[in-house]
Amino acid sequence: MNSIYDYILEPVGERYENVKKIENKELILNTKIETFKSVNKKAKVISVPKAYDLDIKPGDTVYVHHNIFRRFYDMKGREKNSRSYFNNNMYFCSADQIYLYERNGVIKAFLDRCFVKPIVSKELGEKTIPNKGILKYGNKLLEKLNITKEDVVGFPNAREWEFVVDGELLYCMKSKDILIKYGYKENQKEYNPSWAKSS
Repeated sequence: MNSIYDYILEPVGERYENVKKIENKELILNTKIETFKSVNKKAKVISVPKAYDLDIKPGDTVYVHHNIFRRFYDMKGREKNSRSYFNNNMYFCSADQIYLYERNGVIKAFLDRCFVKPIVSKELGEKTIPNKGILKYGNKLLEKLNITKEDVVGFPNAREWEFVVDGELLYCMKSKDILIKYGYKENQKEYNPSWAKSS
């Protein structure tokens, strides 16, 4: 079963990440379907499109746009699946809605996406430094510009699109959002909030 232009995916776990386990108890984080930050962004690839051949293969784990699995209320107040819904917990997903993929424990950014880890400064009292981070997952375009993993980079405002990947808080953005490559400073370190870590 293959779509012509779209990947077919199924969520890894539930559609929403509304509950977090803390020791032997569960903490409910969200009770509304409108809350996009609680939508699961992790999926398994069931099949790939026939129209083109890209790096992603069936069985890969991918990180996708939150609207793939999101539910919503229509104008009459009826709860609906997203337009990506196919059937039996499977969803259509275009290539530009996939940002990261994992195969055999190796994680790579997809197409023109990259992921930046926020950093904190001791001079700011351990606060996150705005518009600055460490490149965690780059891509071929950035490599051609000599911007590689672990480089400290700068990016414009409103690019902090949060993903939690393997217990790390990361910002997803496009290659063109990387504006500058900085030198490393010893008074800065990676920011990893406790809520982002795997329970």
